[in-house]
Amino acid sequence: MNIIFMGTPDFSVPILKTLLDHYTVIAVITQPDRPVGRKRVLTPSPVKVEAEKHGIQVLQPEKIRDDYADIVALKPDLIVTAAYGQIVPRALLDAPELGCINVHASLLPKYRGGAPIHQAIIDGEKETGISIMYMEEKLDAGDVISKKAIPIHDQDDVGTMHAKLSQLGAELLIPTIEDLREKRANPVPQVHEEATFAPNIRREQEELQWDKTAQQLANQVRGMRPWPGAFTWMDGKRLKVWAAMATDERTSEQPGVIIRASKEGIYVASGEGTILCLQNVQLAGKKAVDASLLAHQFTISNHLGVQHDEG
Repeated sequence: MNIIFMGTPDFSVPILKTLLDHYTVIAVITQPDRPVGRKRVLTPSPVKVEAEKHGIQVLQPEKIRDDYADIVALKPDLIVTAAYGQIVPRALLDAPELGCINVHASLLPKYRGGAPIHQAIIDGEKETGISIMYMEEKLDAGDVISKKAIPIHDQDDVGTMHAKLSQLGAELLIPTIEDLREKRANPVPQVHEEATFAPNIRREQEELQWDKTAQQLANQVRGMRPWPGAFTWMDGKRLKVWAAMATDERTSEQPGVIIRASKEGIYVASGEGTILCLQNVQLAGKKAVDASLLAHQFTISNHLGVQHDEG
């Protein structure tokens, strides 16, 4: 069976590797090389790097809606996508005999979109998973062929769940493809009225809003780690927060007020009288450190998040 794989980031690489262990991958479709870093060095996607290791043909259309004829001409039996990053046109969806399927990191119809892992953690979900679905021209709306759930533990963040879900997707993919080949698959239509969405993270979502409860803020920190990172403001400067814990304490102070700084961390009043303990932080231009090492720089009763100076 000849398969075309479509994917772009690190998440997609274990899925591509698993396909290569079982089937013939005749081509890989990925996003064009993009400038990366301060020096804007033109850099290939992780999927392109992996494909070239195996001598696989790589195609990189800027807009696949307009540039898909070369893909159709390869006459694949199946197209598999995982975090490709573009909507695939109907002409391409209809080309393979077995169709086009997508490995998506949520339990559909929950969390359609480009940031399902981030959003599940931010929302305090206790589980997420992988759904493999038929692709449609609408975002993540196709019939679900298979799915599997895994727990989100309190210590998990985007990095750990990214790795777990990528591996889970790779493990679920092969039996799903075999079910398709043997016509055992029983796709289930999504209940579109139950759909929720997780679009790519916007800059304003990274900022901690202190009127949220301590638990919501702690979830936000985990849901932004290790990328893009949650932040607040201290004395007009950006302060990244890499680790934080909701405490059992209560306070009457206004949200954002620093209550105390100690060897355990920086305690900050949060919404509904709750208190968040900042455990690992990073001042602008500095390295991330345990918050206790910076305790002397935090003024008690001062406010976090009230000055917005981007300079």
